[in-house]
Amino acid sequence: MRRMALFGLVGLLAGCTVGPNYDGPPEVASAATARGRFVRADDQALTTAPGLARWWDTLGDATLSALVDDALAHSPNIDIAQGRIREARARLDSNRANLLPSVSAAGMYVNARLPGSGLGALSGGSSSDGEGSGGEQESSDSGSSRLEFYNLGANVSWEPDLFGGRRRGIEAARATVAQRFADLADAQVSLSAQVAQSYVNLRDAQVRSRLNAESSAKQRQALDLTRQRYARGTASRLEVERLQVQLESTDAQNIPLSAQVAMYKDALAVLTGRTPGELDATLQSEAPVPLPPAQVPIGDPASLVAHRPDIRAAERALAASTANIGTQKAKMFPGIKFSGILGLGGTSPGDVLDPGNLSLLLMPQLSWPILDFGRNRAAVREAEAQRDTAGAQYRQAVLEALQDAEDSLARFGATRRQLAGLIRSERSAATAAQLNRQRFEAGTSTLIDQLDIERQELSARTAVSQARAQLTIDYIAVQKALGLGWSEPS
Repeated sequence: MRRMALFGLVGLLAGCTVGPNYDGPPEVASAATARGRFVRADDQALTTAPGLARWWDTLGDATLSALVDDALAHSPNIDIAQGRIREARARLDSNRANLLPSVSAAGMYVNARLPGSGLGALSGGSSSDGEGSGGEQESSDSGSSRLEFYNLGANVSWEPDLFGGRRRGIEAARATVAQRFADLADAQVSLSAQVAQSYVNLRDAQVRSRLNAESSAKQRQALDLTRQRYARGTASRLEVERLQVQLESTDAQNIPLSAQVAMYKDALAVLTGRTPGELDATLQSEAPVPLPPAQVPIGDPASLVAHRPDIRAAERALAASTANIGTQKAKMFPGIKFSGILGLGGTSPGDVLDPGNLSLLLMPQLSWPILDFGRNRAAVREAEAQRDTAGAQYRQAVLEALQDAEDSLARFGATRRQLAGLIRSERSAATAAQLNRQRFEAGTSTLIDQLDIERQELSARTAVSQARAQLTIDYIAVQKALGLGWSEPS
């Protein structure tokens, strides 16, 4: 009855779980979510439809899509995030196992030589011929007794989770696993954006390098004609020097462009898990800068808060830190540990095979940190402070995510308007070049004037090319700010 009462009390206490229960994250973006739309989403190209996970496919560039898929499959950043998931899962399995008893096989051999009187008292005396029960032998010349004992069996220990400390540990570990999955999704978002940005910058640098070379050719032709005029006395030395300065400046601009092309190729190689230079042949040929679609779905602030990976990771970190408070509080209460030994043994090696020599030892042990000079209370206060810090970090993550989204939407809309103006300027420059070409063919304009107007046209085309690339970069920033580019684990 006493044993049944003891185990019943243990079972009753094991249902207790101390510490605060997690009630979800604090409300942060109530005003934004109630509004139902982003403040800066006033551009006509933006729609409130949910965004696409594989947003890079909307750019319509097969090479870019292949690079992003390759990076998501082979980047070391993804492998690092997946390794941390495995670590968190292993820690969760370990915490679950702590709820169960531990059993270990054990073999023991004892050979003790002690003073005969002490051992005799423990064993109940010795026989007249010097042999005592239990394998005791007394040596007359030394006055000591010898004991030999053999045992083979199992050691069992179990510490019931009386106040839920281990269960809170499991709760925290489970939240950490979810946090690591969110970290993986965040790594996918960042990686897809980095690949797309590097690819767009590469194509932009290649296009600008070609346009710069065309401008240099026209300036060199104009300089040659001016030198001929100077030799005939129809042009001044100042005109020659002015064109020479322009040509050298244009040629100098191509040097950093070539370096940028090499750098972006290397960046793409590393992002896809390759060594620098391995993608040079694949990316050698020039290709146009991919442009975003006419309609860009962006969803709403509520979906951003619910699905952006870094916010989800911060929320799970808050849940884990809340559970850790209970883990620390449970250490302030009593604990009981059951230890036992079950085995076969005796004074000779053959006794370990005799079922009649079965021995059982059960040792319950009660512990209670009555006097710890405030260590456990300090640990609880530390866990509570960590919970408060995690809550503040969650609020900060939500606010920064909303700011990131609003800023990226504002830049995207501004770049679209800027691009429209530059396209109009390019068209005007092309019209001016065409009209002056008619004058040149009619003999009312010089070739140098025509070459200078064509150079201005190339400059306008370069500005448009840069603005188009910037528009795509801003589109990528929008997708990253919305937390798109990740997929659920299979």
